[in-house]
Amino acid sequence: MIPHTLGIVGLGAIGGSVAWAAARAGIPRIIGYSKSRKDGVAAVRHGAVTELATDLPRALRGVEFLVIAVPPGATIEVMRATASQLKTKGVFCTDVASVKGPVMRAAETLGLQEVFAGSHPFAGSHRPGFGGAAPDRLSGAVIYVSPLRDGDRAAREVCDFWTRVVSAHPVQVSAEEHDALVAWTSHLPQAVSSALAVTLARHGARGMRLGTGAQSATRLAGGDVTMWTDVLLMNREAVIAGLASFDHVVSELTRALNAGDAEGVSRWLEQGAHWRRAVEP
Repeated sequence: MIPHTLGIVGLGAIGGSVAWAAARAGIPRIIGYSKSRKDGVAAVRHGAVTELATDLPRALRGVEFLVIAVPPGATIEVMRATASQLKTKGVFCTDVASVKGPVMRAAETLGLQEVFAGSHPFAGSHRPGFGGAAPDRLSGAVIYVSPLRDGDRAAREVCDFWTRVVSAHPVQVSAEEHDALVAWTSHLPQAVSSALAVTLARHGARGMRLGTGAQSATRLAGGDVTMWTDVLLMNREAVIAGLASFDHVVSELTRALNAGDAEGVSRWLEQGAHWRRAVEP
């Protein structure tokens, strides 16, 4: 759907980008709400929202479609606070959290089947806040959409919103399939990047200058700490499985280095290089 009035809760990299894209798409009224005054002011200055709400109830006044763009834990809190109004007024709603299981279970408990479908745009930024937003950030991006049981209509409306308002490509997937997939493709890489950053912070030479490799490998570590704390904990079983596999692979390299096994080191490196070359766009 293309709403006349759109509500956005959270004006960080994704929420700000959704608002900005909606403004460019000609949505007449975009109400933004953010606990960060800095993000709210920036959104107004860039024309991403037409007005700022001072609290959550005001962010829902007259809206036909609501996007919840805050960390996963806060997403569930917002859903609980708005569920009654969403159902009573028939306001379609989606979120953008990168973990779907807990969000979808909360939505089902709240009885939001007729108005809610979960979303996860694959268009994040390591820059937190509205500074990571861009009007075309979601253009052409894949957005996973997870429907609730008996929530086909809501899922269709959410998919239509992503397609027509931000020019993205929605793909429907269950919450369980989604979380299993992103544990490997998003959550494990985040954990590994942060682990390298912590290692360098604790044990790296004082005053060292980072080479391009370290800069690239630790880029994800600069992301939103609150969001990633929620994500890693909420999808912890799948992430733990990924970390166990990662530990096993790193142990292979450690054993080869301890043994001075050049062939083993080369074989280990070649396997990674072969995989990376194969997946390069």
